[in-house]
Amino acid sequence: MDNSTAEKGSPGQEQQAAGVGILLQIMMLVLSFVVGHVLRRHKFYYLPEASASLLIGLIVGGLANISDTERSIRAWFNFHEEFFFLFLLPPIIFQSGFSLSPKPFFSNFGAIVTFAIFGTFIASVVTGVLVYLGGLMYLMYKLPFVECLMFGALISATDPVTVLSIFQELGTDMNLYALVFGESVLNDAMAISLYRTMSVVRSNDPSGQNFFMVIVRFLETFVGSMSAGVGVGFTSALLFKYAGLDIDNLQNLECCLFVLFPYFSYMLAEGLGLSGIVSILFTGIVMKHYTFSNLSENSQHFVSDFFHLISSLAETFIFIYMGFDIAMEKHSWSHVGFIFFSILFIAIARAVNVFSCAYLINLVRPAHRQIPSKHQKALCYRLRGAMAFALALQSVHDLQEGHGQIIFTATTAIVVLTVLLIGGSTGTMLEALQVVGDGHDAHLGEGFEGNNGYVPTSREEDETTGNKLRMKLKEFHRSAASFSEIDRNYLTPFFTSQNGDSEDEEDDPMPSSRRGIYHGHS
Repeated sequence: MDNSTAEKGSPGQEQQAAGVGILLQIMMLVLSFVVGHVLRRHKFYYLPEASASLLIGLIVGGLANISDTERSIRAWFNFHEEFFFLFLLPPIIFQSGFSLSPKPFFSNFGAIVTFAIFGTFIASVVTGVLVYLGGLMYLMYKLPFVECLMFGALISATDPVTVLSIFQELGTDMNLYALVFGESVLNDAMAISLYRTMSVVRSNDPSGQNFFMVIVRFLETFVGSMSAGVGVGFTSALLFKYAGLDIDNLQNLECCLFVLFPYFSYMLAEGLGLSGIVSILFTGIVMKHYTFSNLSENSQHFVSDFFHLISSLAETFIFIYMGFDIAMEKHSWSHVGFIFFSILFIAIARAVNVFSCAYLINLVRPAHRQIPSKHQKALCYRLRGAMAFALALQSVHDLQEGHGQIIFTATTAIVVLTVLLIGGSTGTMLEALQVVGDGHDAHLGEGFEGNNGYVPTSREEDETTGNKLRMKLKEFHRSAASFSEIDRNYLTPFFTSQNGDSEDEEDDPMPSSRRGIYHGHS
């Protein structure tokens, strides 16, 4: 940056600026955690922790902007997207996968995959097409079609932090919780794969691209990254099962190795030209389900707390940085129309995504297990966060002619508005839809696979309509149920030293959300 060249003349000044910048960051982190804790203790849901962190960043950024320290502080607060993708996002994404409870996740596996894979694809394409049409109709700044699809992909990455923490506090239906959490976890992986695919399409030959090749490129990124992550996860499970590290004097080594595996997965995928984020997510899911039960009890407590801590710090820091960045950056606020219509189009795309996927899922499920209308409405109520912001930051470097800057400004504005407005009104929305308190206590027992809620079972229901779509969906439904059987009968005994049931019973079907470090302390 220009400011850094001015600073380089005096090493003493540069060191002092670094110290002030880092001190400011630490102070804001401490303040965010304290304010977040106080808000939780007093059950004040109108300002969630994420919103509080963002506001703290905005206030400090605004104060720095009007003081003469702007030059030096800006130099030490200006991070590149590599910092996000290498240091901040991996622990957050790994924790997402790691904190998934296997039972509710696999019980709703078919529905979660439908929302996360098919639904995110629909949302991305609908948003991209609407933004492109908006440009053609002069409603907003006109972007090329592929860049509109890139924007659609990055903005379809939803963030569950605030919504899930309020779900936890108020208590909501365990199936709705599993759907929201599972979808948001896999949705990040899908969004980044779509963004990468569109980025590659754009850089190669935007005009003469074969649609079939685009699909192949996407599958290559997504399936390749997923395979790398699952492979590393299974390798870690076998290592911990047979290496005999779970004896007392090797606990330190056991924890060190466990913590290194996620980063190994991330770097392996990046080295192969795949997506490290997608890879580390699936490593988290596999390591929690298989590797975790091979650890000694003390190590299990340590790694759970460690990843909660790191992801919580990273998440808070990202929201603070977003607030700080808005106050300090020179954003292209001239494109207010782009921001306004983008928000409108995203809301439309999210509704199309949720209601179309829910319709397909309800085609398969018998009447008493269908996703109710009020749960579908709750699923529409989602905010954007860390992943969308990081991808938008990358788009500044990926797209020339100021297009990346427009997308970055729009994304930042959307993240702030959704975090403050949607985050603050989630509690009210849950109460209005009457989904609060649905089965909050039921999750403590083993009734997860009982007849309450809409957990799918392998039982086949005779349907009068013999329509082909319904039959195809039923086959997928059966395969999801049979995967649970394979997992229980073959995978769990092979990869774990225990039968794995004890761990599932301990598991809270409402796992701590990404900010779950406070769970149990309020």
